[in-house]
Parts: sequence; C-alpha cells; structure tokens
Amino acid sequence: MSARAELRVYGEEEVRARLRRELPRWRLEEGVLCRRFRIHGWKGALLVVGAVGHLAEAAWHHPEIRAGWGWVEVRLRTHRPAGITDKDFALARRIEEVVAWRPEPPLEGPPADDPRFAYLKCDPSSS
Repeated sequence: MSARAELRVYGEEEVRARLRRELPRWRLEEGVLCRRFRIHGWKGALLVVGAVGHLAEAAWHHPEIRAGWGWVEVRLRTHRPAGITDKDFALARRIEEVVAWRPEPPLEGPPADDPRFAYLKCDPSSS
C-alpha cells in the first residue's frame, strides 16, 4: 500500500485539539492550517518565504504562501486525501521551528536595539 493511501484525515475537533497541544500559534481556518508571521519589512518577508519554500520542497508538501510588507501567511492542507493529515502537522512543526528559531551563544543574532537589522518580530502572540 502506498504512503498516500495510509494517510489519515483528521476531523475538525481533532485538528483543533492537536493545534492547542502542539502548535498553539497555528489555527484552523476553513479546513486549512494557517499561521501568520509578523515580520519587520519586506526583506524579512522574502527571507521567510524562501525558508518555507525550501522546507516545503524538501518535504514534497507544498503550502500556499501569502506575503506582504510586514507579514507572511502559510496555509497547509493535504490534497490527496483531502483534509488535514500528519503531513500538514509535520511540516507546520518544521516551519515553526525554523522561522521562530532564535540564536543562543556563541551566536549573537542581529542587534536588538538597531532597527536597520530588524528581521522577525518577537511577539509570542503573533499568529
């Protein structure tokens, strides 16, 4: 049996429960997993789009990506079978890990007090 035939489609309440437990910044909207990232400017938005695009291509699971100045929205849903599956949760987790990652010593990260180097907004309520 192929991997596609084995994918389970989760019901709405199951999806909402998993999001609360595993991905609290993501939401279910019209049958799609969604996450809106707040970004500092256009350059940061393009960098996030590129990172999400790389992860999606590597996973061979392609979300809808919307972007504008100061934001990027990622929308995930499996096409076959139609609905939210473990593939969506797995890619959402990886996107969250990569995009929300912050450096720890010995890495420094961009200077927090200089807006010229601002990248992602560090707003934990951002969704």
